Amino acid sequence: MPEINAFVFDLDGTLVQTERLKARSYAKAAVELCPEAVTEKDVLEAYKEVVGESRQTVATTLMERFGLEAASAEHMTEVDVDAPWQAFVQVRLDYYEALVQDPEVLRDHRWPHTLSLLERARENQCAVALATTSRRKQACHVLNVLGHDDTFDFVATADDVARTKPHPEIYRMCAVELGVAPDHILALEDSPTGTEAAVAAGLHCIAFGTPFTEARLRAEAPLDDAWIVTDPEALIATVDRLLDKESAGHESARA
Repeated sequence: MPEINAFVFDLDGTLVQTERLKARSYAKAAVELCPEAVTEKDVLEAYKEVVGESRQTVATTLMERFGLEAASAEHMTEVDVDAPWQAFVQVRLDYYEALVQDPEVLRDHRWPHTLSLLERARENQCAVALATTSRRKQACHVLNVLGHDDTFDFVATADDVARTKPHPEIYRMCAVELGVAPDHILALEDSPTGTEAAVAAGLHCIAFGTPFTEARLRAEAPLDDAWIVTDPEALIATVDRLLDKESAGHESARA
């Protein structure tokens, strides 16, 4: 297996548990729009099926699931958008931005194990990039609060690509900007959408399964179960196992 010279990290759900906050914001927005027809618990459960997808996909799926189209359409003029799904997103963004503006909320939702891996990669002189479907403004705010605004050699966001994950464009961009061949890069992801993008771009990939993503990862991700980690304490050991050429000579983190 080629030597790994660079790491690319996802942000939401991988470095910080913002997926949990996004889920809460969609749930609160849905209840605001249709308080008689939906519960936060139901929306939180449904969000697991679309975690990691684009805003349009998430909003459209939840609107159809819970019958939110008409209520969302009524907000279009108020929030100055052209489609019901955009209105739903805008309502949920009000909740989400209120949550993430509190630095303590973000710090309380850090994933220490992946942040430790990021720090180790830097200590070992590996190139590191961020590949996120978040908008640049939101991503930079999170990185600043976490104290990692200057950590990455390159940051790619939804604002930088024409097609977001699961399309491989964002990972191909990171490889080009880092100047490292894809098969010398390890991606750290948490969703089937992200792992599909990384593998399609030719990167090796390890996925961390969260309560929101574990079931779909095992069912849909293009990875062997050996490269899906659910125990935070096992992440570093799993990465080391992949990096060990002798023990991984016949294995690959690519399906």
